[in-house]
Amino acid sequence: MKGQAEFFRALGQRIRALRVRRGYTQEDMIGFGFSARHWQQIEAGRPITLTTLLRISDTFHVTPERLLRGLYRTE
Repeated sequence: MKGQAEFFRALGQRIRALRVRRGYTQEDMIGFGFSARHWQQIEAGRPITLTTLLRISDTFHVTPERLLRGLYRTE
């Protein structure tokens, strides 16, 4: 990975793909306690906190490890 911006952009894409696979719209995420604006920022690749990562994991019933796997490389 070249940097934090690229990491969070890739994470946002992964989270968006997961949401779409589950059949949810961005507006549906409001029902899970996220504001529409915050969710848009997450998917756009804005940096998120560990707390937000855990909330997303709980929402989709996936481990944080699964969300992050392969996104960060040191080579």
